[in-house]
Amino acid sequence: MTTTSTIKLLRSRILRAICAVLLFTFSFQASATKLLIPMDESQRDHLKAYGITYWVLQQDVPVEWLLNYRGGSFLIDHFLTVEQECTIRGVTYQVIADGQAAAILSEIGDPEANMEVVKLEKAPKIAVYAPESFQPWDDAVALVMTYAEIPYERIYDQQVIAGTLPKYDWLHLHHEDFTGQYGKFYRSYHTAPWYVAQVQESEAMAAQLGFAKVSQMKGAVSRKIADYVAGGGYLFTMCSGTDSYDISLAAEGLDICASEFDHDPVDPMAQKRLDFTRSFAFRDFKLITDPMVYEFSDIDATDIHGRIGQPRDFFTLFDFSAKWDIVPTMLCQSHEQVVRGFMGQTTAFRKDLVNPGVLVMGENKAHGTVKYIHGEFGLGQWTFYGGHDPEDYQHMVGDPPTDLSLHPNSSGYRLILNNILFPAARKRKQKT
Repeated sequence: MTTTSTIKLLRSRILRAICAVLLFTFSFQASATKLLIPMDESQRDHLKAYGITYWVLQQDVPVEWLLNYRGGSFLIDHFLTVEQECTIRGVTYQVIADGQAAAILSEIGDPEANMEVVKLEKAPKIAVYAPESFQPWDDAVALVMTYAEIPYERIYDQQVIAGTLPKYDWLHLHHEDFTGQYGKFYRSYHTAPWYVAQVQESEAMAAQLGFAKVSQMKGAVSRKIADYVAGGGYLFTMCSGTDSYDISLAAEGLDICASEFDHDPVDPMAQKRLDFTRSFAFRDFKLITDPMVYEFSDIDATDIHGRIGQPRDFFTLFDFSAKWDIVPTMLCQSHEQVVRGFMGQTTAFRKDLVNPGVLVMGENKAHGTVKYIHGEFGLGQWTFYGGHDPEDYQHMVGDPPTDLSLHPNSSGYRLILNNILFPAARKRKQKT
């Protein structure tokens, strides 16, 4: 073959390769358009919309979160594959011209508008702290991640003690008992096979990891989690994972477990020796160490909400300044400001026991309880959310799982998903 023929052949191959790349590009991304995922009442499935957003971030495509614009909508470069994925998952979207997108951003940028744009850049790596016997429907966070198709990894005591937490951007605590009292289920369930098995498994795990008691193991796990947050991690938990975790931190090194749980009596000076400076959220609480009482302390306000009753049980989200209070604005994005309440082992928190520096984001002001709180610890941040299942008012042991396809617009579940996207945001300091 002559040199001229070789050059012609190479040019032909290069042109074909360029044409193939261009064809692929144009089949993937439409020209001069954006894709808007509205999060107001027009959205068919709010929960799966978060899953779409997470999936887009997994493709290394950034997303603009339009805080307070139509319920906290998402704006994405218009790729046909994203449009197709929205259609498959039943998520409402709109294709808009670049000019329309520019007008929206201009509206949001108006200093008088309580709106802001936050750029999401990376899909956070998620861990759920839960036992091996855990099922996704046991826990509202795992349930909604499964429904929204957001991937996560399960870890438990052995992984935490081994130091694996820094691998993850976001950690959720399954509704655990970090005090070593097995959820205070003793009175009703201590002869139930599942309870007996849980005790045996926990004691075996503590012994395997070198601890004399389950309570000591859980205390060490609590400290590892606190170190994870201090190093820049994001922590989210609900139900008994909130107050039992804070109690565990304050009671570090103390025996607060009755003999029914750890085979020896409670330290009679435990209450006086609590160190509230170690806890994230609460102070001045009183321990309830009686094994026959289904409570860890007086932090929980289940008794108050039990008197309120389901028809009147609501909590109100605070309306923060999007341009100045960006973090709580992100965490409170919703199409409804008043959210239906729901019970749990820990339903809500007595407001007078919340640390002064903690940010209250949702409360029942009339009854002095708070439902949704947030704070910083070291370089990291944490969020506590009272209650077990936002769409099951009084979830009981053995109840069937919630079918989220019946609740695709749940404002209570949206708060969980706001937290999952939170670490994806480009880090920026709060304005002062």
